[in-house]
Order: sequence, then C-alpha cells, then structure tokens
Amino acid sequence: MAGGWAPDGAVNAQIEASIEDELARLKARKTYVGESLIDCAECGEEIAEARRLALPGVKLCIECQSARDGKSKIRGGINRRGSKDSQLK
Repeated sequence: MAGGWAPDGAVNAQIEASIEDELARLKARKTYVGESLIDCAECGEEIAEARRLALPGVKLCIECQSARDGKSKIRGGINRRGSKDSQLK
C-alpha cells in the first residue's frame, strides 16, 4: 500500500529503524568498559565483590547507580507529524 509520496514499505522501514535505534541505545547503556573499581567513583564507598563479579567494569555502588537511574533523562521523542493519526485531527 503506497502512502502518498512514500514508496511501498517506507512506514514499516521507519518503524523498524526506530526500534533498532532504541535497542542499540539500551544495549550501549548497559555496557561497562575496563576493570571494576573497588571503591565507588561517586561516593567512595566500597563496591560489593558480588556486584564487581556480576558486572565487570562497574564503576558505581548500588546506591549511586540507583540514584543515577532514577533521574529522568531528556530524550528526543518520536516525530508523529507524518502519522495518519495526526493528519486526522
């Protein structure tokens, strides 16, 4: 089904690209590099050995990581101007 000037399958390709971008962003967020620190990079408290073994390359203790994860991050949203729903309004 053609959608205006867009070639067939363009909408599905855009949706798949958006999903792939988001998955790549989430995978990159959980990637740790290097050796684990013994002491937390933010508060200086010792990082539990079990955490260091479970997450090689970890730099923060559980409390500091939880606080960092709790902060809301501003991200670019989805541009919905070209969607059929927005055209019907």
